Amino acid sequence: MAKQQKIQEAKQSRAKGTDKISGTVTPALVQEIIGRTGFRGEITQIKCLVMEGRDKGRIMRRNVRGPVRIGDYLTLRETEIEARRIKSKVTKGAYT
Repeated sequence: MAKQQKIQEAKQSRAKGTDKISGTVTPALVQEIIGRTGFRGEITQIKCLVMEGRDKGRIMRRNVRGPVRIGDYLTLRETEIEARRIKSKVTKGAYT
């Protein structure tokens, strides 16, 4: 009984998100700023070049929160998922 209680206490003492964070990070260089997105424009969509890892040399579209400039380095947790393109507000009509 005491052994099970110690196991339960150990599980509860760990933070919930620590298991997900463990892994490798990949550096990426910001090459282009595409635009702003998000409900209030707080997210910046960029194109970045992956510098190391399995996808070395790949140019990806990513969403970044916070200040970012061309030439900055990002550390990406994963390089498999790419952000969706920002859709323009005018889809059909005089400005296409």
